[in-house]
Amino acid sequence: MEYVFEKIQVPHKHSFIAREIQLSERLPRIHSHKNYELNYIISGSGRRIVGDNISSFEEDDLVLLGPELPHSWEILKSSATHPPACITTHFYENIISSDFFNIPELEKVEELLKRAGRGISFRGERTGKVRKKLERLVKLDGLESYIELLNVFNELLHIESREYLTGTTDLPVKFTKDLDRINQVYEYVFLNIEGGISLEDVAGLLHMAPGSFCRYFKKKTNRTFTQYVKGVRIGMAAKMLVETDKPVTQICYESGYNNLANFNHYFKSLMHKTPSEYRKTFR
Repeated sequence: MEYVFEKIQVPHKHSFIAREIQLSERLPRIHSHKNYELNYIISGSGRRIVGDNISSFEEDDLVLLGPELPHSWEILKSSATHPPACITTHFYENIISSDFFNIPELEKVEELLKRAGRGISFRGERTGKVRKKLERLVKLDGLESYIELLNVFNELLHIESREYLTGTTDLPVKFTKDLDRINQVYEYVFLNIEGGISLEDVAGLLHMAPGSFCRYFKKKTNRTFTQYVKGVRIGMAAKMLVETDKPVTQICYESGYNNLANFNHYFKSLMHKTPSEYRKTFR
């Protein structure tokens, strides 16, 4: 799986861009960019990666992402009559620091965007209202489009059923200068997570000794490399718990843990539920 840093081209004299995009079933790219992203799946289903979270998605999937958050949507199932498609809206990362947003009426929107650094999945019937507004948004321009974007935000604020997808906190400002190097690390982890992760190998990618690499990764991401790998493994386990009937013990080993007690401990610390409790919430 490829991992790239992507530069989103928002048109000149625009603060955001909304587009309907046809999704490809080719090998997906894990990517990140400086813009906020609101992604609504019109049709298609598959696997979604956001930060260290791996989960399934289907039609009506609605996710808000903050800047620099690695993500990818992998199409696993599509229909000949309804090709995989989504409506994607990108807007500038400094939108909440603009004078326009610095007013009391938009405080809740600002708070929502700040929380988007963890990735937010919205659920429930109200997502259908967001879809209608997004479909209208892609056809508008100028002031009308900005007003409709505010209407979208208003609908998002009223959706109470939401899930934070990753435990990732706000990244240091200097992180943006090291994206290409950190991206190599993320790519290595996702390519090798089902096999084995070698600290020596991943440190070698950046031409560092293991100790120097661990200090570098912690400084640039605010989390240890071990914490990141554990998060990805738990994300894999959560996906298998929801999508398969495999016993918890089998999922424990397939997600890279050799001890069931440790697996249960780390799973509950990240997901706030035991593996069995987590599975029951989706059944």
